[in-house]
Amino acid sequence: MFEQYFGFTHTPFRRDLKPSELLDLPGVREMRSRLNYVASRRQIGVFTGSVGAGKTTVARWFVAELPQAKYRPLYLHDSELTPRNLYWECLNQLGVKPRFYRGDAKRQLNELLVDMAEGQGKIPVVIIDEAHLLNHQMLEEIRFLTNFRMDSYSPMSLILIGQTELLASLARPSLLAISQRVSVRYHLPYFELEETAQYIIHHLKAAGVTTALFTDEAVKAIHEATQGAARAIGSLSSSCLLHAMSVQARLVDDHAVRVVLENEYR
Repeated sequence: MFEQYFGFTHTPFRRDLKPSELLDLPGVREMRSRLNYVASRRQIGVFTGSVGAGKTTVARWFVAELPQAKYRPLYLHDSELTPRNLYWECLNQLGVKPRFYRGDAKRQLNELLVDMAEGQGKIPVVIIDEAHLLNHQMLEEIRFLTNFRMDSYSPMSLILIGQTELLASLARPSLLAISQRVSVRYHLPYFELEETAQYIIHHLKAAGVTTALFTDEAVKAIHEATQGAARAIGSLSSSCLLHAMSVQARLVDDHAVRVVLENEYR
């Protein structure tokens, strides 16, 4: 397809880039810094961002860089997570067969987390992605999960990542107990115009092309259409490259962006 036409060695705007290939923009850097702080202090952190801002990408980068000798990440991504599934999934990731009843599985996990922190010298880092989809029962269960030794001790850190609706859920009076335990909050913003330009250039280079393929006006049009959302920038830019190939153009201009938007993004 357009990869060969433009001379790419890889498909641009892929989601499976290695952490070393990702672009460390200010918002991303700030989120990574706060994630590391929460992990090292065994705290609870809530990290939000609008759709397509790159929250999961930053989380993947964070997990990949955690020193294995010091941390044990447990990553959960389940839109229908239940209390029982929470304990079972954590135990499965630890290579332990979960006990059948939820209460038994919970005690089993708690014992393992304490042993990991005190016996093995590792900090368990439980990361729940898409946390805005958690129902009230699950959020209550998370409070119980973090209650060790009458709330005087924590062997683990807990990180909740989700869309901005997560903040509204935690703001409910019935969840005040867990909201008050949150030590760090951060909202990952969309890109500014200059960051959108850097993002496009970076991904083109990561795919093997160093020459400019988008005019400044095209970048402005892409930024305006996507509002700076990383996922949307990549999708629209890829469509623009495909369109350019179809009309035998070597450069994407603002007219091409408008054509793609009119034809594909009505």
